[in-house]
Amino acid sequence: MIILGLNAFHADSSACLFVDGKMVAAVEEERFRRIKHWAGFPSQAIEFCLKSANIKIKDLDVVAINTQPKAARLKKIRFALSGQASAALIREKLEVRKKRTSLEQYFETEFPEQEFNAQIEYVEHHHAHLASAYSVSPYQHASIISVDGFGDFASAAKGLGHKTHIEIQQRVYFPHSLGVFYQALTQYLGFTNYGDEYKVMGLAPYGEVKYKQEMDDIVSVDLNGEFRLNLNYFQHHRQAIAYTWDNNEPQVSALYSDELRNLLIPKRNKEQPLTQMHFDLARSIQDKYERTFFHMLNVMHQQHGLDAVCIAGGCGMNSVANGKIHLRTPYKNVYVQSAAGDAGGAIGAAVVAGQRLQGKTNFDMQHAYWGPAFEDEVSRDVIVSYTEAFVKNNCQIQLDMDNDGLLTLVSEAIAQGKVIGWFQGAMEWGPRALGNRSILCDPRRADMKNILNLKIKRRESFRPFAPSVLRAEVPNWFESDADVPFMMKVFQVKESKRKLIPAVTHVDGSGRLQTVTKESNPRYHLLIEKFYQLSGVPMLLNTSFNENEPIVCTPNQAIECFLRTNMDMLVVGAHLVTR
Repeated sequence: MIILGLNAFHADSSACLFVDGKMVAAVEEERFRRIKHWAGFPSQAIEFCLKSANIKIKDLDVVAINTQPKAARLKKIRFALSGQASAALIREKLEVRKKRTSLEQYFETEFPEQEFNAQIEYVEHHHAHLASAYSVSPYQHASIISVDGFGDFASAAKGLGHKTHIEIQQRVYFPHSLGVFYQALTQYLGFTNYGDEYKVMGLAPYGEVKYKQEMDDIVSVDLNGEFRLNLNYFQHHRQAIAYTWDNNEPQVSALYSDELRNLLIPKRNKEQPLTQMHFDLARSIQDKYERTFFHMLNVMHQQHGLDAVCIAGGCGMNSVANGKIHLRTPYKNVYVQSAAGDAGGAIGAAVVAGQRLQGKTNFDMQHAYWGPAFEDEVSRDVIVSYTEAFVKNNCQIQLDMDNDGLLTLVSEAIAQGKVIGWFQGAMEWGPRALGNRSILCDPRRADMKNILNLKIKRRESFRPFAPSVLRAEVPNWFESDADVPFMMKVFQVKESKRKLIPAVTHVDGSGRLQTVTKESNPRYHLLIEKFYQLSGVPMLLNTSFNENEPIVCTPNQAIECFLRTNMDMLVVGAHLVTR
């Protein structure tokens, strides 16, 4: 059986493919369109998935999408009749529903020469989220939680995973949303692009919890582990929010109401300099999210009594909170897959559809390398085609290097303070560069953040860079011994080690680490080992291979990014370009 899973007509549109119960490909549309968080019908992601298995549209048995337009129908009707919603808001919801029930038409339009015979399976948004975490986790029995903005009229769901079965026990419905809380306050702080919440996380350690009472006025919790928004401070439930989901970068208008201005510090415009009061507000926002989230988890643990929890939804990307779960709850084992947000819902939809029709589709996702890969012969031809451009930029080319010689040269360059563009193997699934589409640097240099921002990134100075760490060395450097293969948790760096790795240690002494094993990525693991032998430090600074764009997908994009920035070295497979 061949199942195509989709997240479509929403931010981070994506596709994945299962053949006979095994996932063979997964990728986000933004990597092909070159537009961050691209929203719409993921035609190019679909095309890649099909090509990776050498199949056609007509070969698909099932197309599964992470939405169920019929979900919570009575609650939707009651809300529409309550008088709270404007006519414009109701029209907007109906338009979105229409798109999601017209999948067959989109296939016929985007693939006009191919016959579409697949059965369409609709999977409720949070059911797909829960499955996207639990069904690819290493656990047979686990609590599961999904928290995000909204999907199918709900913003959160909690449940229990037992072998291949998922029991959904509780949902939080529109208009209450922890994701909307965080997004609205992110906008209020002047970070208005879709997906800017991570900037608030980066800003928070610079502040103190000065606005705890105000945050408690905005969000309240009950003994059942649910939360409620004080709707006086929001407008998403009253009027149509200008969401732009059609074939472009998502745009979202203000979610907060004018009442918020009377409660908090003045709203910040994005051009306005950041001050201590903004740092304190960011810290207070993060603190409120953590207290609410941990309350939900603690109530769930009382109900289930299990050691393991699986986390999904856009709020599952809050790596700071994820890293504190073992400290603030009884849960000992935490799994967050590499695409915890809406992109990951494609996997969840495919898994649920497979279970409906086959009975079992669970698997242990131990790595994130499910995207396009390029043979060294292909990469060589691409590099050669750029010879003239390299000559103009005073670059030297070395082709078909032996692995040991290449990694020795690169590790020495990193130790000398060089900035390396590193392009290897299959592209990562999810928003993090995990050693195949990465920019690599020396974590020991206190000035490396400034060097990176000057040469390539040009991003806010308060945002930290992350370390990729040899798995065996984690307990020697961090206050944890956890597996973090997808860079989804933040832990404290041991105090005695912080001065040794200032480039990847945040102002509060923390680091958002990725653990690297020989089994998951042998070439990257060996590179870190070689750097360890040179420096005594078993990690590299790892950031995404891009420049204010989606992570590079092809060798051409890697070369173009290298040429328009000031990277010192580019490694594409077995080939090396040096300035």
